[in-house]
Amino acid sequence: MNPVDIPPVPPVEIHAPDISRWREGNTGVPFVHLIDSGLPGPRVHVQALTHGNEICGAIAVDELLREGFQPRIGQLCVVFANHEAYARWDPQDPYNSRYVDEDMNRVWSDAALAVGETVEKRRARELQPFVDEADFILDIHSMNEDCVPLMVCGTLEKNARFAAELGMPAHLLLDTGHPAGLRMIERGKFGLAAEPERALLIECGQHWEAAAADVARDSLARFLGLTGLASPSWVQAQQRQALPDRQRLVRVTEPVVARSLDFHFLVPIVPMSTIVKAGTPIAQDGEHIWTSPYDDCVLIMPTQRRFKPGQTMVRLGRLEVI
Repeated sequence: MNPVDIPPVPPVEIHAPDISRWREGNTGVPFVHLIDSGLPGPRVHVQALTHGNEICGAIAVDELLREGFQPRIGQLCVVFANHEAYARWDPQDPYNSRYVDEDMNRVWSDAALAVGETVEKRRARELQPFVDEADFILDIHSMNEDCVPLMVCGTLEKNARFAAELGMPAHLLLDTGHPAGLRMIERGKFGLAAEPERALLIECGQHWEAAAADVARDSLARFLGLTGLASPSWVQAQQRQALPDRQRLVRVTEPVVARSLDFHFLVPIVPMSTIVKAGTPIAQDGEHIWTSPYDDCVLIMPTQRRFKPGQTMVRLGRLEVI
């Protein structure tokens, strides 16, 4: 892939909120707020800024706190996760504040948390008790490339069913996890099919498009409604976008991983587009050619920007009935 093929930085259409007012919280842990209804009910964990340049979640969470939201039942834990990376946010260099030392969404196994002193691991250790106490998790993210919103349901059917109850977005994703490390939504009981706890990760769209902030707001409101913490009338009043007419489930079957700097795509790079026929060439790296393994193969989150050998350039998925 030649550097001239790298697309320009997308425009920054949304404003990163000043979250300094939320530093103290009420838990003894910076940027962690626990709001207790005083009534029995689920413990809900909502997290923004797992990556410091994914600011749509910070917008939604900041607005929720400024409103003074109070849950009807249970407890709500609201978190600005990688605040140190977010402090480096610069709209003139918007890709440079994703993390400080390492990807915070690959460190959530006990083994990974037990070693190392990176900024992200220290922060994950601070947040671990709140994650482990939760019954439901919503982790709000966005994407490098221009793409329709996706609900990442991890590897488990229970989360896909839960996302179908949420009713948004139109595309649900069941994948195989990340070889680089465990995501928060797969930690402990959230990664066990037999346990009742549910965790979802929503990719709200391209990082800095205006629509991503609306998806973040809507998904947060609907998640609070689905878990019982918010009333139907409050949820309805928050909505900015209509629900999709239907949802599609895509199951990831395999990654396409770059072997060298000679990697290049052989088809148009359109996220969530479908390769109709099995055997269609998708990408080439030296003499190796990847082809679609089945009919109606979906291209999931292809990347043209953060490119290096060993990187997953696109994941391939199969459409399934929900």
